[in-house]
Amino acid sequence: MARHLDGGLGRDRWIVAAMLAAVTALAAGYTLSGGATGMSAWEMTARTGVSGALIAGLPDMAMGAWTAGHALVVLVMWALMMVAMMVPSAAPTIQLYAALNRDRGRSAPLQFLAGYLAIWTLFSALATGLQGGLVALGWMSGMWLNLVSPWLAATVLIAAGLYEMTPLKAACLRDCRGPVEALTRMRRSGPLAAFRMGLAHGRVCLGCCWALMLLLFVGGVMNLWWVLLVAVLVAVEKLLPWGARLSRPLGIGLILAGAALALRGLAGQ
Repeated sequence: MARHLDGGLGRDRWIVAAMLAAVTALAAGYTLSGGATGMSAWEMTARTGVSGALIAGLPDMAMGAWTAGHALVVLVMWALMMVAMMVPSAAPTIQLYAALNRDRGRSAPLQFLAGYLAIWTLFSALATGLQGGLVALGWMSGMWLNLVSPWLAATVLIAAGLYEMTPLKAACLRDCRGPVEALTRMRRSGPLAAFRMGLAHGRVCLGCCWALMLLLFVGGVMNLWWVLLVAVLVAVEKLLPWGARLSRPLGIGLILAGAALALRGLAGQ
């Protein structure tokens, strides 16, 4: 009986892992292709380099005003990029939820994932609106998808660095790193229990990572070097044994980087 139970749990873990890998791969493929933005992420990265267009000093190119169709394309791009970046680091929690709630059926992990991604889709909508507003004001490049002012970019870096050292960041990261306790506290009942628990975990994850996601406005929303950097930072903080100790030095590093960028902007005046 015990062997049969262990085999069932192992099979379920593989099923959930395969599902999460497929979702991540599809989202990553769409992100790399650039979707319908007119330029692939590969091409964008090759043109802007590791540092991004702002730091590299590339000239901006004027783009036309956003249409509703273009806004939808950007929203889809953000949403799928969040899937590709966040699902890998959330996978252990989703697998743990599946193992603890086998009685809810095999659809429960999908419902949990849907709730989790609903939070990041909401973030994507806010990021799309912010990006559109910044482009309309001329503060963000419609071509390279990064902030055009070193002062604005420095502000984002410093703000992200300061947030890394706040109690809210520490509390959210603690829940992300301790999913057993968090899932026990978030436990819900009823037909939408899995979805609601996914929403709860998504809110915690958003509280942990939103400031790091805004770094993409500095390096370029589709710059693969910056996308990879943010994804790695998120995964290290959430998954590695010493990840929680990264927040303070990371925060200090971001503040220093912001100060350096501000001084560069002052020297360029």
